[in-house]
Amino acid sequence: MKKTLLLNGTEICKVRMNGITDAMGILSGKWKFHILGTLIDGGSLRFTDLQREVEGIGSKMLSKELQDLEMNQLITRTVKSTKPITVEYEITTYGKTLEPIITEIAKWGINYRETLFGKK
Repeated sequence: MKKTLLLNGTEICKVRMNGITDAMGILSGKWKFHILGTLIDGGSLRFTDLQREVEGIGSKMLSKELQDLEMNQLITRTVKSTKPITVEYEITTYGKTLEPIITEIAKWGINYRETLFGKK
């Protein structure tokens, strides 16, 4: 006899909260959404290009955030055999699944800014 597990409201809420906790653990911080959004829009970028695009981030912080994103399989790091050696970063297929979320966060932020301050 096959058992079917039905989730009640409390169990669904717990699953949802676990999902939010996991997502925030991976994506939290000041810079990750900026980096991901830049790579989604810009394609493959070198470290210096990313640093220029993500205004205000230092090289140590960018390096740390890129390592975290690579470890979580949201970006890839490719070392090119050029002289001098260049390193490029690119969003992964799985990382691209964040595009609608990043778009909605940006829309929300624009709306929030307009509502509170009357400007974009």
